[in-house]
Amino acid sequence: MTTEVKVPTLPESVSDGTLVNWKKKPGEPVKRGENLVDLETDKVVLDIPAPADGVMGPILRQEGDVVTTGDVIATLEEGAVAAASAPAAAPAPVAAPAPAPVAAVAAAPAGKVDLEGLSPAVRRLAAEHGLDISKVIASGRGGRVTKADVLAYLDGRSTAAAPAASAPVSLAPAVAAPAPAPVAPDTRGRVEQRVPMTRLRARIAERLLMAKNTTAMLTTFNEINMKPVMELRARYKDSFEKKHGVRLGFMGFFVKAVVEALKRFPAVNGSIDGNDIVYHGYYDIGVAVSSPRGLVVPILRDADQMSLADIEKAIGEFGKKAKEGTLTVEEMTGGTFTITNGGVFGSLMSTPILNPPQSGILGMHATKDRAVVENGQVVARPMMYVAHSYDHRIIDGREAVTFLVTVKECIEDPARILLNV
Repeated sequence: MTTEVKVPTLPESVSDGTLVNWKKKPGEPVKRGENLVDLETDKVVLDIPAPADGVMGPILRQEGDVVTTGDVIATLEEGAVAAASAPAAAPAPVAAPAPAPVAAVAAAPAGKVDLEGLSPAVRRLAAEHGLDISKVIASGRGGRVTKADVLAYLDGRSTAAAPAASAPVSLAPAVAAPAPAPVAPDTRGRVEQRVPMTRLRARIAERLLMAKNTTAMLTTFNEINMKPVMELRARYKDSFEKKHGVRLGFMGFFVKAVVEALKRFPAVNGSIDGNDIVYHGYYDIGVAVSSPRGLVVPILRDADQMSLADIEKAIGEFGKKAKEGTLTVEEMTGGTFTITNGGVFGSLMSTPILNPPQSGILGMHATKDRAVVENGQVVARPMMYVAHSYDHRIIDGREAVTFLVTVKECIEDPARILLNV
């Protein structure tokens, strides 16, 4: 029976995608739920899973083709897996470890399924088979269970016995580094490479240009004495990590400080829609993180209702997903304000650019010991320059400056965050 492989329903904010990196070739066996090809969109890379067990048939759409929801991109022949995979299963060492995992799968009660932090494909496979995910040997980055791990486990093989199935785990670098077109050296023997821009990079370029051309962007600067929050962090970091299972960083304090400042200056949390100003009654804070494909901005929903531990856990998970290329469209859609930290790369000062339709963005930078004057005395303090870029059409200079001063005061006196003063 021939089954069509179709592009699944794309998220509402995604109109189409580009096929990249086919995982299977015609004639190769596939398992239901196994990723057949990566679909790169403007925001994330999505998996297109096999709809059934079978053998890969003709590939109808090639890498680089732009496709939309419902497009038929390949076919597969159902029920032919055993015949196609029989030669590969012949060697005895591969089949030897089969009995124990198979028995474990059969015995795993459905109530033990742990689906937290897994990709949609892994969750689907685990739910279908009532799989206790803790029994699966993980080969992904950071101990993450991948689809290949689950499929190998269900087949009764260890992950180590199936290196071919584990090879496609890291999809982001393959998407981020298209093969350069060969270029002949010039008359002086110099060469250059021409690489097609990824969809994410093209989208970033488009939005940056839009921000430059459609907003009246200005930036105000200030500096923050990081000593109080550094001392607070040093005092409680061990007990904090022991209780919450996550390290106490500085980003949580800045998110809390930004939320407090946004409450006092609603225009900074607003946006322009035509001739209207939209004042958002919620605080969805975007946190810019680096990924192999470029800068992405996942969103902390209702950040005002999150504790410091919740914020640090969420940011850590976003960073992990960004590296693995598993952030979802929903996790990067929306946001009322953005925080970006160039200091992790050593930036001393910069002008962050707006993330439309948002009207404000805070730029953090590297903390350096500098000479400052306190009570008439010159002392060394760990200082950080901060920058607030804003859309002058909706935010006046006074609001922009006092917003940044509020952030500064909350960081220099962290008790203000708790006391709301």
